[in-house]
Amino acid sequence: MTLRVLGVDPGLTRCGIGVVDVERNRRATMVAVGVVGTSPEETLDQRLLVIALAIDEWLDRYEPQVLAVERVFSQLNVSTVMGVAQASGVVITAAARRGIPVALHTPSEVKAAVTGSGTSNKDAVTKLVTKILRLDAPPRPADAADALALAITHAWRAGSGAAVATTGPGSLSLTPAQRAWADAEAKARRAR
Repeated sequence: MTLRVLGVDPGLTRCGIGVVDVERNRRATMVAVGVVGTSPEETLDQRLLVIALAIDEWLDRYEPQVLAVERVFSQLNVSTVMGVAQASGVVITAAARRGIPVALHTPSEVKAAVTGSGTSNKDAVTKLVTKILRLDAPPRPADAADALALAITHAWRAGSGAAVATTGPGSLSLTPAQRAWADAEAKARRAR
Protein backbone atom coordinates (compact mmCIF):
# COMPACT_ATOMS: atom_id res chain seq x y z
CA MET A 1 0.00 0.00 0.00
CA THR A 2 1.29 3.44 -0.93
CA LEU A 3 0.48 6.47 1.18
CA ARG A 4 0.20 9.84 -0.58
CA VAL A 5 1.02 12.78 1.68
CA LEU A 6 0.86 16.47 0.84
CA GLY A 7 3.33 18.38 3.00
CA VAL A 8 2.98 22.10 3.62
CA ASP A 9 5.58 24.46 5.03
CA PRO A 10 3.21 27.38 5.70
CA GLY A 11 4.13 31.01 5.29
CA LEU A 12 2.63 34.16 3.88
CA THR A 13 5.54 35.12 1.64
CA ARG A 14 6.54 31.58 0.64
CA CYS A 15 4.37 28.54 1.29
CA GLY A 16 6.16 25.32 0.36
CA ILE A 17 4.04 22.46 -0.97
CA GLY A 18 5.20 18.94 -1.75
CA VAL A 19 3.50 15.66 -2.58
CA VAL A 20 5.20 12.36 -1.82
CA ASP A 21 4.14 8.74 -2.31
CA VAL A 22 5.63 6.42 0.31
CA GLU A 23 5.54 2.63 0.13
CA ARG A 24 5.34 0.33 3.15
CA ASN A 25 9.09 -0.28 2.91
CA ARG A 26 9.59 3.51 3.39
CA ARG A 27 10.68 4.09 -0.22
CA ALA A 28 9.55 7.64 -0.98
CA THR A 29 8.95 9.13 -4.40
CA MET A 30 8.30 12.79 -5.13
CA VAL A 31 5.10 13.42 -7.07
CA ALA A 32 5.21 17.23 -7.16
CA VAL A 33 6.78 20.18 -5.41
CA GLY A 34 6.32 23.94 -5.53
CA VAL A 35 6.10 27.18 -3.66
CA VAL A 36 3.17 29.58 -3.51
CA GLY A 37 4.43 33.12 -3.15
CA THR A 38 2.62 36.25 -2.12
CA SER A 39 3.81 39.83 -1.93
CA PRO A 40 3.96 41.71 1.38
CA GLU A 41 2.54 44.65 -0.58
CA GLU A 42 -0.77 42.81 -1.00
CA THR A 43 -3.46 42.94 1.69
CA LEU A 44 -3.65 40.05 4.14
CA ASP A 45 -6.97 38.83 2.79
CA GLN A 46 -5.60 38.71 -0.77
CA ARG A 47 -2.45 36.89 0.34
CA LEU A 48 -4.48 34.26 2.19
CA LEU A 49 -6.79 33.91 -0.81
CA VAL A 50 -3.82 33.16 -3.10
CA ILE A 51 -2.65 30.45 -0.69
CA ALA A 52 -6.18 29.04 -0.29
CA LEU A 53 -6.71 28.79 -4.05
CA ALA A 54 -3.33 27.14 -4.57
CA ILE A 55 -3.96 24.59 -1.79
CA ASP A 56 -7.40 23.83 -3.23
CA GLU A 57 -5.82 23.21 -6.63
CA TRP A 58 -3.12 20.91 -5.18
CA LEU A 59 -5.66 18.95 -3.12
CA ASP A 60 -7.92 18.47 -6.13
CA ARG A 61 -5.08 17.58 -8.52
CA TYR A 62 -3.06 15.20 -6.31
CA GLU A 63 -5.77 13.81 -3.98
CA PRO A 64 -3.57 13.14 -0.94
CA GLN A 65 -4.72 10.79 1.77
CA VAL A 66 -3.35 13.08 4.48
CA LEU A 67 -1.82 16.53 4.91
CA ALA A 68 1.30 17.12 6.98
CA VAL A 69 1.66 20.74 8.10
CA GLU A 70 4.45 22.34 10.06
CA ARG A 71 3.23 23.10 13.57
CA VAL A 72 3.39 26.77 14.46
CA PHE A 73 6.07 27.32 17.04
CA SER A 74 7.05 30.35 19.09
CA GLN A 75 9.63 32.66 17.62
CA LEU A 76 10.85 36.09 18.64
CA ASN A 77 9.15 37.70 15.64
CA VAL A 78 5.44 37.75 16.51
CA SER A 79 4.40 38.96 13.04
CA THR A 80 6.11 35.94 11.46
CA VAL A 81 4.32 33.58 13.84
CA MET A 82 1.00 35.25 13.04
CA GLY A 83 1.56 34.90 9.29
CA VAL A 84 2.51 31.23 9.62
CA ALA A 85 -0.54 30.60 11.83
CA GLN A 86 -2.87 32.35 9.39
CA ALA A 87 -1.49 30.41 6.41
CA SER A 88 -1.73 27.17 8.43
CA GLY A 89 -5.38 27.89 9.19
CA VAL A 90 -6.18 28.30 5.50
CA VAL A 91 -4.43 25.01 4.67
CA ILE A 92 -6.09 23.06 7.50
CA THR A 93 -9.51 24.42 6.55
CA ALA A 94 -9.06 23.39 2.91
CA ALA A 95 -8.27 19.83 4.02
CA ALA A 96 -11.16 19.77 6.49
CA ARG A 97 -13.63 20.76 3.75
CA ARG A 98 -12.58 17.61 1.87
CA GLY A 99 -12.46 15.33 4.91
CA ILE A 100 -8.69 14.88 4.58
CA PRO A 101 -6.92 14.29 7.91
CA VAL A 102 -4.24 16.78 8.94
CA ALA A 103 -1.15 15.99 10.99
CA LEU A 104 1.00 18.69 12.58
CA HIS A 105 4.74 18.20 13.03
CA THR A 106 7.27 20.51 14.67
CA PRO A 107 10.45 21.48 12.82
CA SER A 108 12.48 19.44 15.34
CA GLU A 109 10.36 16.33 14.68
CA VAL A 110 10.86 16.72 10.94
CA LYS A 111 14.62 17.21 11.27
CA ALA A 112 14.89 14.18 13.56
CA ALA A 113 12.87 11.97 11.22
CA VAL A 114 14.71 12.95 8.05
CA THR A 115 18.28 13.48 9.31
CA GLY A 116 18.37 11.62 12.63
CA SER A 117 18.99 14.85 14.58
CA GLY A 118 16.39 17.37 15.71
CA THR A 119 18.99 20.14 15.56
CA SER A 120 20.03 19.73 11.91
CA ASN A 121 20.18 22.83 9.74
CA LYS A 122 18.16 23.49 6.57
CA ASP A 123 21.04 22.45 4.32
CA ALA A 124 21.19 19.01 5.96
CA VAL A 125 17.43 18.57 5.57
CA THR A 126 17.57 19.57 1.90
CA LYS A 127 20.52 17.25 1.25
CA LEU A 128 18.78 14.25 2.82
CA VAL A 129 15.43 14.98 1.18
CA THR A 130 17.27 15.00 -2.15
CA LYS A 131 18.86 11.64 -1.31
CA ILE A 132 15.71 10.02 0.13
CA LEU A 133 13.68 10.99 -2.94
CA ARG A 134 16.51 10.14 -5.36
CA LEU A 135 16.34 13.59 -6.97
CA ASP A 136 18.90 14.85 -9.48
CA ALA A 137 18.93 18.31 -7.88
CA PRO A 138 17.92 19.67 -4.48
CA PRO A 139 14.42 21.17 -4.28
CA ARG A 140 14.64 24.96 -4.08
CA PRO A 141 13.91 27.15 -2.26
CA ALA A 142 14.26 25.64 1.21
CA ASP A 143 10.49 25.96 1.73
CA ALA A 144 9.95 23.38 -1.03
CA ALA A 145 12.44 20.96 0.55
CA ASP A 146 10.81 21.51 3.95
CA ALA A 147 7.38 20.64 2.53
CA LEU A 148 8.75 17.39 1.12
CA ALA A 149 10.47 16.66 4.46
CA LEU A 150 7.14 17.13 6.24
CA ALA A 151 5.44 14.66 3.89
CA ILE A 152 8.23 12.10 4.31
CA THR A 153 8.19 12.52 8.08
CA HIS A 154 4.49 11.92 8.34
CA ALA A 155 4.53 8.86 6.10
CA TRP A 156 7.47 7.33 7.94
CA ARG A 157 5.93 8.10 11.28
CA ALA A 158 2.59 6.64 10.21
CA GLY A 159 4.31 3.57 8.78
CA SER A 160 2.89 4.39 5.33
CA GLY A 161 -0.65 3.84 6.54
CA ALA A 162 -0.05 1.44 9.39
CA ALA A 163 0.16 2.46 13.03
CA VAL A 164 3.70 2.97 14.26
CA ALA A 165 4.57 0.38 16.86
CA THR A 166 6.79 1.74 19.64
CA THR A 167 7.13 -1.62 21.34
CA GLY A 168 6.98 -5.21 20.21
CA PRO A 169 8.07 -6.78 16.91
CA GLY A 170 6.95 -3.81 14.75
CA SER A 171 9.26 -1.44 16.60
CA LEU A 172 12.31 -3.12 15.06
CA SER A 173 11.53 -1.47 11.71
CA LEU A 174 11.79 2.01 13.21
CA THR A 175 14.98 4.01 12.88
CA PRO A 176 16.63 5.10 16.16
CA ALA A 177 15.33 8.64 15.55
CA GLN A 178 11.78 7.39 14.97
CA ARG A 179 11.95 5.22 18.09
CA ALA A 180 13.21 8.14 20.21
CA TRP A 181 10.53 10.38 18.75
CA ALA A 182 7.74 7.88 19.44
CA ASP A 183 9.02 7.32 22.99
CA ALA A 184 9.18 11.07 23.66
CA GLU A 185 5.68 11.55 22.28
CA ALA A 186 4.33 8.73 24.47
CA LYS A 187 6.04 10.24 27.51
CA ALA A 188 4.51 13.66 26.73
CA ARG A 189 1.04 12.12 26.47
CA ARG A 190 1.46 10.42 29.87
CA ALA A 191 2.51 13.75 31.44
CA ARG A 192 -0.71 15.52 30.39
